[in-house]
Amino acid sequence: MVGSSRGVKLALSAPGPASHPAVLGWGMMKRIGAAGLTALATVLGLLGAAQAQGGPVPQLRPPAGFKVSLYSSGFKQPRFMALSPSGDLFVSDPQAGTVVVVLDRNHDGAADRQVVYASGLNRPHGLAFHGGYLYVANTDGVVRFPYKAGDQKASGPAEKLLSLPGGGHWTRTVVFGPDGKMYVSAGSSCNVCEESDKRRAAVWVYDADGKNGKPYATGLRNAVGLEWFGGTLYATNNGRDELGDDLPPEGFYQLRSGAFFGWPYCYTVKAGQPQVWDRDFGKKNAATCRAATPAFALTTAHSAPLGMAFYTGKTFPASYRGQLFVGLHGSWNRSQKSGYKVISVDPKTGRVSDFLTGFLSGQDVLGRPVDLQVMPDGALLLTDDSAGRLWRIQYVGR
Repeated sequence: MVGSSRGVKLALSAPGPASHPAVLGWGMMKRIGAAGLTALATVLGLLGAAQAQGGPVPQLRPPAGFKVSLYSSGFKQPRFMALSPSGDLFVSDPQAGTVVVVLDRNHDGAADRQVVYASGLNRPHGLAFHGGYLYVANTDGVVRFPYKAGDQKASGPAEKLLSLPGGGHWTRTVVFGPDGKMYVSAGSSCNVCEESDKRRAAVWVYDADGKNGKPYATGLRNAVGLEWFGGTLYATNNGRDELGDDLPPEGFYQLRSGAFFGWPYCYTVKAGQPQVWDRDFGKKNAATCRAATPAFALTTAHSAPLGMAFYTGKTFPASYRGQLFVGLHGSWNRSQKSGYKVISVDPKTGRVSDFLTGFLSGQDVLGRPVDLQVMPDGALLLTDDSAGRLWRIQYVGR
């Protein structure tokens, strides 16, 4: 087992009046009674434990009718998630070099156990289940483990399927399409450059055994998030740096085979409109940018969109079904920080809305959202890799 997953069950509801420290006088203590004081002491103790484990607990703000609670904690760097065919939650922890199974056996909305499924991995990130295997995208390639329903420990060593170049943007993501093919993204080796290795700044498609690889989509500087929905592969993308606070906006893309998405020569400044030249590549033929597929939706520059999930559950209001939820990890080089929240994106209109905020207090960072996962009960889980926590978002009604 790793860390503590049961210790704290904090609940944060939709925004209300600002909370202030309470001072308990004798009259109030009499009204609360001994049992109430014991419960209060327990809650305060658990709050302190949460703070000690992952730093200050953010005051998260979901829309009205939603509640956010701590699902699990004690990770070093929880990143991407995947549900096994039997409904167990698997989480990658690159800093620990592990894949962890997170279990909630009594179905109370808080994990009661963490089990290390595999260790000794090289910065594992993307996870996918397919054809009786768990696929893991390490920073240097893709491996797989045989998987049977209910497995909590790998039954043997990893099988290496393919190698990928290291360095630069280190995350690798793996998903499977409706065609049974394996799709793998690898970010660029640089901020902005012309890559010599065509596997970088691209999504490649392979057979399930890692053979017969070829480019699927190119010109994506760092497509960390990949998700199939309605027969289309969607991607988040992290745009280049060093063009100031507001350029280029971060983009969301609908991928298609053979398409080019602009990097390093151009970028989208208006969703759905032709891309514009990057000033460092101004001599490139303008036709290159006109031919590049633009983002269908945009958000603030440098906010670092990472993982995503289309909401396919049944417990959120109907207006959220089919919406794309994205974790914005947050900026590192912007004069005023951007990101540090979860947004929803309408795949039909490109409209972007805040969904969960509170990870940024002024300029103080209290958490960094990464990936999202729709659970069988309709709740939405979120990883926070800076505080080592998983949060659970559920709809409880207005």
